[in-house]
Amino acid sequence: MMMSPENQLYGDITYADESRLDAPVLLVVIDTEEEFDWSYSHSRAATSVAAMQDIYKVQDIFNARSVVPCYVMDYPIVSQPDGVAPMKEFYQKGQCSVGAHLHPWVNPPHEEEVIPFNSFPGNLPEALEHKKLSILVDQMEEVFACRPTVYKAGRYGIGQNTARTLESLGLTIDLSPTPSFNYAGEGGPDFSRYGNKPFMFGSESSLLSIPCTGGYVGYLGDASRSVYEMATRPAFMKMRMPGILSRLGAVERIRLSPEGYTLDEMIALSDFLVNKGCKVLTLSFHSPTVRPGCTPYVKNSEDLADFLAKIANYIDYFFSEYAGITLSPEEVYRVLNSGGTRQ
Repeated sequence: MMMSPENQLYGDITYADESRLDAPVLLVVIDTEEEFDWSYSHSRAATSVAAMQDIYKVQDIFNARSVVPCYVMDYPIVSQPDGVAPMKEFYQKGQCSVGAHLHPWVNPPHEEEVIPFNSFPGNLPEALEHKKLSILVDQMEEVFACRPTVYKAGRYGIGQNTARTLESLGLTIDLSPTPSFNYAGEGGPDFSRYGNKPFMFGSESSLLSIPCTGGYVGYLGDASRSVYEMATRPAFMKMRMPGILSRLGAVERIRLSPEGYTLDEMIALSDFLVNKGCKVLTLSFHSPTVRPGCTPYVKNSEDLADFLAKIANYIDYFFSEYAGITLSPEEVYRVLNSGGTRQ
């Protein structure tokens, strides 16, 4: 039996039975984290959460559309009043769900060297990954008076030991995989061959992984992935081959995100996946993007207006075009936590 790509990191998996869902489902997941300079190395000193003062700009969009987003939060957010205050307000009003998001370099205990390899939490020794995530989950439980069950690894850095850590801490939902993207160049995971189907994993197949939504779109169809991988080799990158292929409509790699992608690209990816039978899509972005200058995606007020419009217009399109619904990760888990085919 051929192993699925997911087996390499997750062990034995069971693809979830998406037919249990009556309509396409949209999850909205916000990586809720400190501001840092994306062009430089990670720093333990970069812990400002000032951008959280502007998070209402996106929450207002969700409230107007009865969307309950999931804010996956890291340690600087949940350990500082300015970071956690809006989260507590939204959570207490039933306007969001919450999860854990581990950025190792700013999460105690600070035992590892701050290097790119260690920025992927799944690369840490198992005991240290467990210590860091335990401290984060305990802090969230103290703040929200409820223990989180959702986890998204910082930098999508799931590892071979992570399943055991999640099980031991009572976390049952993983949002880490990002299909079609490869972080192996820095020592991170390779998701380039992953699909978008949710799957059960863990020692008792009781954990659910819901991938970030990503994929290849273009007229090359099934050949898209191999052509894109060839185009991103160093020699072809010098020729800017991925951009050429995109302009030709041959193949383009897209994540379902308003960060770095147009509304048309987000819709094209969604249409492609829904038409292939995909029932769970995840719209994701980073919380600091709501404040101009904090991430590369929003540099000024005009960029911010475009960013917010893409979120609102995409959600409206999802509802109208697919007759879709939105659920929290916990609600998806309750539907998809059994059934499927063992791989």
